[in-house]
Amino acid sequence: MSDDTQLPMAGVRVLDAATFLAAPFCASILAEFGADVIKIEHPVHDDPMRKMGTVSDNGDTLMWVSETRNKRAMTLNLSNPKGAALFKEMVQNVDVVVENFRPGTMERWGLGYKDLAAINPRIVMVRITAYGQDGPYKDRPGFARIAHGFGGLTYLAGEAGQRPVIPGSTSLGDYISGLYSTIGVMMALREAERSGKGQVVDMALYESVFRLLDEVVPAYARFGMVRERMGPDTAILVPHSHYECADGHWIALACSSDKMFARLAHVMGRDDLAASDAYASMPQRIEGRDKINAIVATWIRQHRRADLMKICAEAEVPCGPINSVADIFQDPHFAARKNLVRVQTDDAGEVTVPGVFPRLSRTPGHITHLGRRKSQDTSEILKELLNKSEADIAALKESGAI
Repeated sequence: MSDDTQLPMAGVRVLDAATFLAAPFCASILAEFGADVIKIEHPVHDDPMRKMGTVSDNGDTLMWVSETRNKRAMTLNLSNPKGAALFKEMVQNVDVVVENFRPGTMERWGLGYKDLAAINPRIVMVRITAYGQDGPYKDRPGFARIAHGFGGLTYLAGEAGQRPVIPGSTSLGDYISGLYSTIGVMMALREAERSGKGQVVDMALYESVFRLLDEVVPAYARFGMVRERMGPDTAILVPHSHYECADGHWIALACSSDKMFARLAHVMGRDDLAASDAYASMPQRIEGRDKINAIVATWIRQHRRADLMKICAEAEVPCGPINSVADIFQDPHFAARKNLVRVQTDDAGEVTVPGVFPRLSRTPGHITHLGRRKSQDTSEILKELLNKSEADIAALKESGAI
């Protein structure tokens, strides 16, 4: 187990004033690698993520328990003048503020970036919204599902000619935006070491998925090509799809080069397919997509998944199972990589959650605890950061600030 003081983000303090998932996920990653993250909730209104998803034994959801890992919990009413003043006091002793209110909300409370930078010039402020801090749509509300559609991802998900479907998890855009924001925080902190100045990390949910669309943008700009839904297929690679095995299980096959296809053709006993006058090149296979897919599908349906996985592994053909979560819990590789972590909680018993990624060789992150009870650490934080007395804390509670 790593010593927290030796972790990469040790010494960095974060105020997580966000709700739901994208911005809090950014803060969770920082916490996994040693940052002191203080999760702020409204004194009266719970963070909506406490009630989003499957309810655990203590009344909070498993989403909350898992995704607020390693954070300390306090309550603070930012719209209350005394609460806002307390937030400003705390900003003097922190490095990063994470928020996801609609543009202008923090400014109305006197807590915009300019206000905070006047107190702490090195402050880095992460601002995650549906459409970003500027532009004609900046005031529109939105969640990851909306971002998937607006950013062009949903249009590509589904069977040809059928209605668009969810591209994986409905929260995909939240998680990706959290990852991009984490990168932004680390770059901003690194630059602040040189300049002594912080900055804003402005992340729109739709931009995170838009950035992942490979050649869709340049292909349209250059040739007017509009990629359509293709089910499990990929526009620029063949065979690169999902196929059903003899036992009803599914596999993913990824022949992303001519050499890989030649290996597949050989193991299928069809070296003729990789001949130069047949389907040796990717353009030839793209043109003959339906025929190639049919040949591959017929061959795969002759094998049980476990047997097929062995055949492809020995032939160095990229192939993998399409796992359910039940499959994941039984897979030895997930176990060997410690991808599933069992954590004992005070209120919800043992909870299994995804591990910490990426895995650093010398200073790996870890999980110290899962989601805390509301306001569990408020008094400790106020005493530690601001030297507040018990009387001060009582007065703040009475005023509705905490």
